[in-house]
Amino acid sequence: MFDVALMWDWVAFATRWLHVITAMAWIGSSFYFIALDLGLRKVPHLPAGAHGEEWQVHGGGFYHIQKYLVAPDNMPDHLIWFKWESYTTWLSGAALLILVYWMGGELYLIDANKADIPLWLGIVISALSLTIGWLVYDRLCKSGLGEKPTVLMLLLFILLVAMGWGYNEVFTGRATLLHLGAFTATIMTANVFFIIMPNQRIVVKDLQEGRTPDAKYGKIAKLRSTHNNYLTLPVVFLMLSNHYPLAFATEYNWLIAALVFLMGVTIRHFFNTMHAGGGMKWWTWAATAILFLGVMWLSTAPLMQDSYEDSEVRELTAKEQRFASAESFEDVMSVVPGRCSMCHAREPYYDGIHRAPKGILLETEADVARAAQLIYLHAGVSDAMPPANVTFMEPEERRLIAAWYREAS
Repeated sequence: MFDVALMWDWVAFATRWLHVITAMAWIGSSFYFIALDLGLRKVPHLPAGAHGEEWQVHGGGFYHIQKYLVAPDNMPDHLIWFKWESYTTWLSGAALLILVYWMGGELYLIDANKADIPLWLGIVISALSLTIGWLVYDRLCKSGLGEKPTVLMLLLFILLVAMGWGYNEVFTGRATLLHLGAFTATIMTANVFFIIMPNQRIVVKDLQEGRTPDAKYGKIAKLRSTHNNYLTLPVVFLMLSNHYPLAFATEYNWLIAALVFLMGVTIRHFFNTMHAGGGMKWWTWAATAILFLGVMWLSTAPLMQDSYEDSEVRELTAKEQRFASAESFEDVMSVVPGRCSMCHAREPYYDGIHRAPKGILLETEADVARAAQLIYLHAGVSDAMPPANVTFMEPEERRLIAAWYREAS
């Protein structure tokens, strides 16, 4: 039998894997070139136009690298462009956003307690916010602020904090941090696609046609590349945040994200300064630790957020109604709350669990109907839940869950 739920879960898995692989390639090359650029040395007898050089050893061989601040005199026969890592990371991330947060929007995207809006409107807000954010940021960079990088970075930080607050007024906590990560990653990839690569193409064309390239194109690209460098670590945190309810499912999740952006700055400042030969700025680690303590405090002030008082406010969709009205639903209700609600509850009572994992509740009939596909995948066709089968769910109970889902699908 063709199982749509299983197919989509594997599609999401493959997309997530692709996203992680390409993100590793992008982040790795980004960090490498920033370190390389900062570590370049001006030595005698450099070729005309060369800005600096560096010798490196890796994998049993030596590498001699020279950087031309604008361009060499002649176009090299073989030139490698670093762009597809960025593009593929964004495209795979966008696909994952659609698969998880748009197609699963009733469960993951909209928080009816914050904004009781239809799913289609939430999807529109999701898509438009990514575009509008880039346009605002790009306009700031192209203004006179481009000559004031510190002020520009401060305004970018304010923009990111404002977007975090805005997302949290509409979306679930999980979707809030994910979208803030997507918002930031969109800026980073758009920097590559709309600014860095076009400027490099202009320089290459000038070389090919015998003109002297204008140094301004490299300067503009360097500004955007620097922004990307400082935004990378916060984006990684935001993309992983859905695994940690204390990060996304708290009242001040948008402030937690703000502190994470600052931690990204302090950590990168340490490594950037070190690679530039400026020594070890150990105070940055103390600052990072203080910021992290602030994150920990915000995550429990107050401990419970996104209160579940009105969690029944959203009516079940037609598909969810089918699961709730299936003949075997009563039998499923005799299994799922008893085996799962010790953690997936409005007030979990399992030791060490303060928030329902991933915000999934499994106490009431509406809760179970809404989470039917997740229950099927994690407890019906696999034994992922309960973890280590701590509540001793029987094989027959898992078969019952699987049969219920297939009956109602």
